[in-house]
Amino acid sequence: QVQLVESGGGSVQAGGSLRLSCSASGRSGSTYNMGWFRQTPGMVRDLVATIRWSGDSYYYAESVKGRFTISRGYAKNTVYLQMNRLTPEDTAVYYCAASDGSTRSWSIRANDYDYWGQGTQVTVSS
Repeated sequence: QVQLVESGGGSVQAGGSLRLSCSASGRSGSTYNMGWFRQTPGMVRDLVATIRWSGDSYYYAESVKGRFTISRGYAKNTVYLQMNRLTPEDTAVYYCAASDGSTRSWSIRANDYDYWGQGTQVTVSS
């Protein structure tokens, strides 16, 4: 069983920064495509950013391009989301997601991710 543990959410004023972290554990030797999604009440879960298991491909939602950066840690099954120049529109619950890179193609669709974290709240005040 793969578990994703997130950290780093919180409250910040507009223009500020936060860094989210996510670690995947459970299957030794596995590498994962990993991504961040976010969701607000009554809305679907939207992609924020994703990174391929190899670390050589990235994808960002248009709304966060130039402000957010996704990266992998030295431990390959760790992923970070550096969020800069935050706006109130970034307020949401942020979820880490992962799929097995050996059996799943890298994807930007939420349905293609098999494992999810518990979510971490990000609140940006104006």
